[in-house]
Amino acid sequence: MAQSPLRFHVRPSLREPALLLALEGWSDAGEAATTAVRFVAGEIGAAPLAEIDGEEYFDFTVRRPLVQVDEGVASGLTWPDCRFGFATAPGDEPRDLVTCHGVEPHLRWRDWSDHVLHLVGELGIRRVVLLGAFLGEVLYSRPVEVTGVASDPELLAALGVAPVRYAGPTGMIGVLGQRLRERGCQVASLWAGLPHYVELSPNARGALALLERALPFLGVRLDLEPLRRSARDCEERISAMVTGDPELSEYVRELKRREFAQ
Repeated sequence: MAQSPLRFHVRPSLREPALLLALEGWSDAGEAATTAVRFVAGEIGAAPLAEIDGEEYFDFTVRRPLVQVDEGVASGLTWPDCRFGFATAPGDEPRDLVTCHGVEPHLRWRDWSDHVLHLVGELGIRRVVLLGAFLGEVLYSRPVEVTGVASDPELLAALGVAPVRYAGPTGMIGVLGQRLRERGCQVASLWAGLPHYVELSPNARGALALLERALPFLGVRLDLEPLRRSARDCEERISAMVTGDPELSEYVRELKRREFAQ
C-alpha cells in the first residue's frame, strides 16, 4: 500500500483547535500572509505536527528545490512542501492552535486539498483562518485594508472586515475556503491589499494588518509589538522608495487625486 503524502509526526489530543494557514505563491503578495503565519508559529513555539510531501504536487522546474553549498560542498537540499505545527496559544480561554505555511501546489489540487481536509477532520478543527495578500492600486500611506470571505457574513462585520465582491480565477486559498465551508467549518479568508507599485518582501505592514483581524477570530492574544516595529520599518522604506523616485511620486499623487475625486 502506497504511503500517504500526508505524514503526521505526532497525533496529539487538542483542545478546541483552530487552524491558521497561508501559502506562498499567487495568494501571498509581498509574502505578507506567510510572514504572518510564521510570526504566530514562532511566538507560540509551534512544534512539528505534520507535513504534505510535495513530490506529487509540484512542477520542480517552476518551483525548484533549494540547495545549500558551503566551501564547495553541498550540505543541504530543501524541497517545496507544506508543514503544520501546533501549540497552546494564549487567550481568554487557552486553546490549541495549528499553524500551516507552505507553497501553493501546482498539480492535483483536489487531491492536495483532500489531505488538508483529512487533517482538519482528524484533529477536530472547526475554526479556520486562511490568509492571503494581493497587489492593487492602493495608497501606501493609508492603513492596509483587509477584505474577506467568510462562512457567515456577520463574522466579517464583527471583525471590521469589508466583504469581497469578486468573480474570476482563484488559488488554493479559495479552493480550501469553499471545501472547508462545505465540511461545516467556520471559515474566514482574510486578504490584505498592498500597493502594486512597490516591491518589498516580506511586507510586515500587510502581515500585521492580517493578524490584527485574524487573532480575535481565533481567540488568540499575542504581543504584536515586534511585528509593529517591523511594519514601521517597512513603512519608512516604502516612503523612501516613493520620495526618491520622481515618476513613482507622481503616480502616487495621481492615486490620491483619484481617491479625493471619488
